[in-house]
This record gives sequence, structure tokens and C-alpha cells, in this order.
Amino acid sequence: MTRTNILLYVTQPEASARFYARLLGQQPVEASPTFVLFLPPEGPALSLWARHEIVPAPATAGGGCEIGFRVDRAALVDATHADWAAKGATIILEPTDLGFGRSFMAVDPDGHRLRVYARAEDR
Repeated sequence: MTRTNILLYVTQPEASARFYARLLGQQPVEASPTFVLFLPPEGPALSLWARHEIVPAPATAGGGCEIGFRVDRAALVDATHADWAAKGATIILEPTDLGFGRSFMAVDPDGHRLRVYARAEDR
């Protein structure tokens, strides 16, 4: 079986790599001026690819979807929020109880939405 890979189109791969290295607490396993690859211990790989290199050219910018990071407990939503905010992430939704559980949302430098959440049954 192959590993799933989330591929984000970014304006400045090196700047985005610094952002994700801070949030994920790890360095990329591959990095060039146009492409960066992270291999988290769990979940899919995360690739950052220079928008101007994509063929065919993408029709939309970041923000049209989101990447979800599920944590085990609602308290970890709040802890991750505090950690990411301290690391300079732009928070667009403070920790909030929603119908499915507790969540907050940040955006990366290109506007890609990053949701950290715990399902209601994990409270």
C-alpha cells in the first residue's frame, strides 16, 4: 500500500517549510527551493510545492479546503492552540465547542486552513 500525501501549493516553499517545521516539531526530510517534504510519524506525508512549478497550473489559491489534525482530548485542542499561537501561527478561530467537538483553526502563510480538533466523544 502507498502512503497518502497532502500536497500544498505554496508561494515560498522555504518560508512555508519553516512554518510547518515549527508547528510539527520536525525538520523536512527533503527540501529544495521549489519542493519540501515532511514525513510525520503518523498520518499522511506533507509536501509543499512552489505554485509556479505546478503543471497544469492550479486554478485556486489556499483556503478552499482544510487539513484536520485530530487530537485525543478536548484539553489538547486548547494546549495545541496555545503552542501554535506562541509559535506565530495566525489563528482564525479560537478554541470553540462545535457540533462535532472542540476545535480551533489556523492558517499557513498561503491561507491553507489547519483545523485541530477533538471529537465530542473524546471530551
